[in-house]
Parts: sequence; C-alpha cells; structure tokens
Amino acid sequence: MKKILVANRGEIALRIMRSAREMGIKTVAVFSEADRGALHVRYADEAICIGPAASSQSYLSAHTIIEAAKASGADAIHPGYGFLSENAAFSDLVTKSGIIFIGPTGDSMRMMGSKLAAKATAKKYNIPLVPGTDKAIDDVAEAKKIAAQVGFPILIKASAGGGGKGMRIVENENQFEEQLKLAISEATSSFGDGAVFIERYVSSPRHIEIQVLGDKHGNVVHLFERECSVQRRHQKVVEEAPSSVLDEKTRKEMGRCAVQVAKACNYVGAGTVEFLLDENLNFYFLEMNTRLQVEHPVTEMITGLDLVKEMIKIAMGEKISFKQEDISINGHSVEVRVYAEDPSNDFLPDIGKLRSYKIPQGPGVRVDDGMEEGMEIPIYYDPMIAKLITHGADRKEAIGRMIRAIDEYEITGVQTTLPFCKFVMTHEAFTSGHFDTHFVKKYFSPGMLLSEDEEESELAAMLAVQAVQKKPAAFNKNGTADVQLSKWKSARSRLND
Repeated sequence: MKKILVANRGEIALRIMRSAREMGIKTVAVFSEADRGALHVRYADEAICIGPAASSQSYLSAHTIIEAAKASGADAIHPGYGFLSENAAFSDLVTKSGIIFIGPTGDSMRMMGSKLAAKATAKKYNIPLVPGTDKAIDDVAEAKKIAAQVGFPILIKASAGGGGKGMRIVENENQFEEQLKLAISEATSSFGDGAVFIERYVSSPRHIEIQVLGDKHGNVVHLFERECSVQRRHQKVVEEAPSSVLDEKTRKEMGRCAVQVAKACNYVGAGTVEFLLDENLNFYFLEMNTRLQVEHPVTEMITGLDLVKEMIKIAMGEKISFKQEDISINGHSVEVRVYAEDPSNDFLPDIGKLRSYKIPQGPGVRVDDGMEEGMEIPIYYDPMIAKLITHGADRKEAIGRMIRAIDEYEITGVQTTLPFCKFVMTHEAFTSGHFDTHFVKKYFSPGMLLSEDEEESELAAMLAVQAVQKKPAAFNKNGTADVQLSKWKSARSRLND
C-alpha cells in the first residue's frame, strides 16, 4: 500500500495521515469548498476538492470520493468516523472499484447496523441482553402486553438509530401509545426506517464499550474497555480507560463477549462492542459500532498501540501481530471532547473565529485537533475543535493532568465545553467513580458555570477599581486578596449558605 485517500476532515483526517506518514505511506486529502484552507488539506501529500460546503454534496458523496481516489492513484480509502464510515453501500462500492476499504465489509456493517439484527446475533451466542422484544413492534396492542411483561419504565428504541434519535422512555402504560408513535415518527424521519423495539429501562446505567480488532484470517482480540458514561443529549463528552468500576472477572467476561460478537459477523478492522452496566455490575449487549471511535486515543494510551496503523496493516492482509495474552493495561487515560459549544446555554453550538488558540503541553498530555489560531469554526459540520487526552500512572494522576491541561488550554473567540469538562473533572461523583449516564442531569445546570464566571468578573472588577484608586489590596493569611464583598454578593452568599 503506497497511497491512502482519507475520506474525512478535521482532527481525524490529520490523525490518520500522521500514522500513514510514519509508515511511509503517502496521503490524499479531500475537502469541501469550506475547508479549502484546513490543516488536513495542507498536511496531505495531495488534496482534491470534492464539492460545496454542504456535506451532502462533498463528504457524503460516495461516487465523488471514489473518483477522487482513482484520479489520485490511491490504493486505499480510510473513512475515519462519521460521514460514510458506517455506510455499508460505500464499503461495497470502494471494494468493487478495486480500491481497499480500510474497515469492515458491507455485510458486517449491515449485520451490526441494525440493532435488532445485532441483538439476534448476540442472543445466538448467549450474550446477555436487556430484557425486551426480539423484533420490530408492529402491533400496538401486542406491544402494550410485552411492555407490561417487561415492566415499566421501558425504553422504546429505533432499530437503525443512534445519538438518542427515535428513543423514548415510557414511565407507565398511559404514556405508551403516544410515545411509541413519536418514536416511530422520529426514526422514520431520521433514518428512513421506522422499526422500533422495546427494552427494559435500566435506571442507573453505565456505558462501557470494548475495543476489538479483527483481521482477515479470523483472528480477533479485544483491547479492554472504555467508560463513556458522561454524556449530554446521548452524546459522549468525557471518556476514560479503563473503567473505574470493573473487576478483572467482569472485564474478562465482557472482553470474551465482545470478541464473540466480532467473530459472529466476520469483523475486519477496528470496531467497538458496547454494553450497558447496571448498578449491580450486570452487563448487557447494546450495539456494535463498525468503525474507529472518536475516543480511541484513551485505548492507545493504555495499550501502547496505534489503532490506525493496526487498521492499515489489517487492510493490507497482515495478521494481528500479537495475541490476547500479550497486551495489558498500562496506567489510566482520560479524554474530553472540546466542542465549540456554550455549556452555559444548553450546549448550543457557537461559531466564530479562533482569536487565540494555544494547546497544553507537558508529560502525559496529547491533543488531537484540526484547528489553529485565526481559523473560523465552520457552521456546516460537527463543532468539535479538538480531543484533549491525558495519561497517568493511575486514575488520580490522569485526572490531575487533565485539570492542569484544561487550565493551560487557551481558546478565545468562541465558547467551548472546556469549563464543563473541568466541572466534571473536579466533581466528587466523577472523582469517586460513583456516576452513571445521568451525570449531567443529576449534577449540572448551566447556571453553575455562569455563577463562576460572574464571581471571577466581579473580583477582577474590584481589583481594577482598587488599582485605579491606588489602594493596595489586603491579603489574608492564605495569601489571597481580601476584597470587601459587594452588598449584592454578600446577600447571594447568605442565600447559598
């Protein structure tokens, strides 16, 4: 393999290109008109414009991307994640065109792309499943009976869904019919497939996923777990490896189940088998993601492996070069996603120019990004700026490094999720490991960050006034400024006590 076209943009495109360059493989970037000046375009050995800013006319245009690969003489296409990465038809088209697809076959994607088909596969191999229906619901009366047998609250889920779309929690029978219709409608509009099914609602779940690698010779290994329980709107924000709650017995059994799922669909490449973990450490198969995950760096940090290089070698026909017993967990790693979103305004996307952009450095700190100072945040794509990853000898050190790295990360011009990420890192529920997927709902409200900003602004204003009046600030025994509180702040302090 001498040349790879990367069918993606931003930080993941750069991340793939860097690994390819280390392997002596040339890269081809594709870009929309909105990304003409992007870093991944400048980094690649070649770059080809594939259309207008809208992703439907560029990064989602399968035929255009394949034609670009042919024109550049690329041997292979790596899809990254998002866009066409889990599109079975795209995988088929790439292969039929005589180009290597760095990822699973279309058949594997189809088998795991349907949650119902994936559940059926898992059931065949006696992998634990959340109690519920084995097939799509098409009879409301029958569905009500099943829901009553499963027991409320129940969860209605879209078979082709993801990201919380087509998902409804139903607390009692009176809500069932209305919520079922809403779930079917949303699933149809979002995925073109209205099939939904019922599961028992696990009230305090943790989201645990197992990284797997499969080669073309039938070998499959797992690379331990990642915990992805801190989410907002069913989207992950903080990830870590390993989980703080799994014991060795549970870890080994979850790994065995993940390998079995991958073997069942003849999986090739890097993929992730996802599970729900309840408060009693019972785990249930959830789904399989047939691509490289956003959070793959934390696995790389604890195993010392480069997952992109492994994917490329597997696509070239090589066997996985190590056995399950050859790998072990080294320390702990945490990742936060740095989005151009305003956490004090319900995480609404923010757009604008990065007036300043300086990344943290030092021991155990990694930044995967695709931005630089002066660049505009495009309105057309996911608002991720970067992934910030830390590694330490243990969980405490990894978290401490993350807090330090967040404090050193300088981004102005747009609001980001960094203040929220620091809130998570310093919250007792997270540091103790006693949290679940309801972390944001339980512990966070936008006003918390606003309050901190207001207090900092008021303190800065008071110090400025004293400086103008040439009155040196008094310092208390701890060495911090002893500033007289305003009547407003004093009153608020009394209310908070």
